[in-house]
Amino acid sequence: MTQYCYNSTDLVRPVELTEREEFLLRDSKTFCIYPWIHIHAYPTGEAYPCCHAEMKPGVVGNCRTQTLAEIWSGEPMQQLRADMLNETPNAACTRCYEQELSGFFSGRRSANKHHGHHIKKLDSNPFEMTYWDIRFSNLCNLKCRSCGHIFSSQWYQDQAKLAGPEWKLRNSVLNSAGRTETDIWQQLIPHLDFVEQIYFAGGEPLLMEEHYNILEELVRRERFDVRLIYNTNFTHTDLKGRSVFEYWRQFKSVAVGASLDGMGHPAEYIRKGTRWYDVVQNRHKMIAICPQVDFYISPTLSILNAWHLPDFHKEWVSAGLIGAQDLNVNILQDPPYYRIDIAPAEYKQRLEAKYLKHLDWMSDRDPLGRATQGFRSAIQFMQATDNTHLIDTFWRKTHELDEIRNESWLAVLPELEALK
Repeated sequence: MTQYCYNSTDLVRPVELTEREEFLLRDSKTFCIYPWIHIHAYPTGEAYPCCHAEMKPGVVGNCRTQTLAEIWSGEPMQQLRADMLNETPNAACTRCYEQELSGFFSGRRSANKHHGHHIKKLDSNPFEMTYWDIRFSNLCNLKCRSCGHIFSSQWYQDQAKLAGPEWKLRNSVLNSAGRTETDIWQQLIPHLDFVEQIYFAGGEPLLMEEHYNILEELVRRERFDVRLIYNTNFTHTDLKGRSVFEYWRQFKSVAVGASLDGMGHPAEYIRKGTRWYDVVQNRHKMIAICPQVDFYISPTLSILNAWHLPDFHKEWVSAGLIGAQDLNVNILQDPPYYRIDIAPAEYKQRLEAKYLKHLDWMSDRDPLGRATQGFRSAIQFMQATDNTHLIDTFWRKTHELDEIRNESWLAVLPELEALK
């Protein structure tokens, strides 16, 4: 069996490369294939070259005022492509640059690995979106601490309490990406002939009509070769009698990243609205109906769950709910007051010791290296910067949310006492 190496730059779909193409995909510090195959849309309509792009400098258009074709050929996208080809750093890509400096396998490098076979499109640049990541709306049933109203409709009331009545008047509960309710979907239909991969996120994609419409159209066209990738909170797995498991069992390649930051009460505190019992039951049901799906935990590593993450990982592996390799750690960078590098030096030392012990436990259990790399990168990221000046902001934000949600961090995450 050939092992998949997550940090390798080898293309998933090998193609014959020229010397220039080889440099761009393997050695360039700026090149990324995404702007040639992809547009990412926020629920608010803002368009970006990918989901990793910085919010302000990364905007390349707006789906509420422009078509996808206009954004594709617009000046911001053209400039970004030129910068990437000329080895000129672009502010939109700062997150990937920082991840690479921390030893993390960035979104940019992952894009080149998985979609590098489209390198032949650089000169012609046809409007063919082979990779989709359109967040149709912010519809969601949770209000996670590290999230906000842009990506969760459930955050609306809390945000209104925090920001005041003027904010409430300027904003609505639900945000949709397109010019009309069905606009984006109608523009995507012609690209069904080209699409190779679709990434569903939100909001919560498993609650969205658009998600099921896409699956039904793919099934109708017998496009079972399209790779489906999910970021889901995994609390609901059906909508109006349509079980997502019944769709997934028909496709050749489905990867489901469950945004689970812990188990039990910590999970329900960090991702407000979660019922942990439902999550566990959904996992058992999924194993029974579509065991071929690549399921992995995709936690957002923050100061809130940093201490418990190894325990959660080990518990689910021991219970047979995942393999040791089925953990994809996302290191939180924003909001900055939730970053793991806000911790004092003593707490960092204790956390590093715990992670090293967990890495030792994983040494012969993680042949793919995905989980191993996540914990190693977390140690490196945490120790690279001292952001203890943000601890006061962390406590202020935590107390504000605890008050309006009638919760207590001390009752659920007492280890955070060490941050005081």
